[in-house]
Amino acid sequence: MKKKREGKAKRLSMDRISTLPQPILEIILSLLPTHEAARTSVLSREWRYKWTKIPKLELCHYTPRENMDVRCKNLYNIHQVLLLHHVPIHELTLYTCKDCDCFEFDQIILHLAKNHTFKKLALYGLNYTYRFDLPISIFSLHHLTDLCLYCVDLEHQPVFNGFGSLRSLVLDDVGISTKTLLHLLSNCPSLKSFNLRIGGTHFGEPCTIIELFKCLPTIEHLTTCRYVFWFWLHLGAVPRALPSLLFHLKYFCFEQMSFGDRDELPFLLVLIKYSPNLEKIKLEIDSNDKSFEEYSVEWEEYSNVWLEHLVELEIEYFSNLKLEMEFVKFILARSPKLKTVRIESVVDEDQESEMFKTLLRASRASPVIIDVT
Repeated sequence: MKKKREGKAKRLSMDRISTLPQPILEIILSLLPTHEAARTSVLSREWRYKWTKIPKLELCHYTPRENMDVRCKNLYNIHQVLLLHHVPIHELTLYTCKDCDCFEFDQIILHLAKNHTFKKLALYGLNYTYRFDLPISIFSLHHLTDLCLYCVDLEHQPVFNGFGSLRSLVLDDVGISTKTLLHLLSNCPSLKSFNLRIGGTHFGEPCTIIELFKCLPTIEHLTTCRYVFWFWLHLGAVPRALPSLLFHLKYFCFEQMSFGDRDELPFLLVLIKYSPNLEKIKLEIDSNDKSFEEYSVEWEEYSNVWLEHLVELEIEYFSNLKLEMEFVKFILARSPKLKTVRIESVVDEDQESEMFKTLLRASRASPVIIDVT
């Protein structure tokens, strides 16, 4: 008996992880996919149920429809995980595919909604080719604060009372109609962060910038991309004014932007003009866009723009085109609190050196640090 106790003490002295406080262990286990966390139950009696106390689940349901044996086993394992979980679930990530039956998915969501008030939901389809039809059960989760949808289709307009608590919404390559998008946004009164990336599937007629921003009265963080213009906004119809100021907007990110497109830079300038409290602008220029069209911008229209709160400008894939440089100079001259300008260029060293000199000679409203890499 004494040797047994000594052996156990020796094992515990070597096993420092098991002696960590339970909250620390929960954090470690929550960083693992749920099926990996569940495997720790075989380590020892002490570890058997530790994974059931983490407030975060990550489940995968990629099994092809024709492989029924594996499919049934996968569903059984998912339901076992749900049944064995002993603490409230606050965050759920589910990876699925086109072959997933909506009934199966609904059962998982309805079980969770009945037994847990989880706040964050992320649903990932396999890829843009094998998309997943979003079931109606999602709209019964009225307590969600964060919703992320990737490679799914929402072809119908749901009848629901809205996500009153939703603060963050990500739509990444989501097939959704204009009417449904505007209906969804209009029923999220607390939305603060919106990430809209639509890469190729769109149902219905495009909307206007004004219609979109009318649904985002309290938005603070906005991320979008040029594909939104292709599929959502009326090309050639960028307004010179918005119906109201975007007082709450603090961060704007524009991905795959093209300075050669006649609509995208005017859209950016209008947004800046009507966002007096912007703190950071991030632009990711489309380095694959070779169809540059020369045109001029009436900078005098924006001569009254004064960005009192802007502290950071970040641009990726800067190629030192005339309009790109004019935009940076525009920001430098109108941002009295600007602290940092980060530019990741795609030009050669000689051109980059000359570009840096041009920026240093440009008129500046603040002693900003310019970092060119």
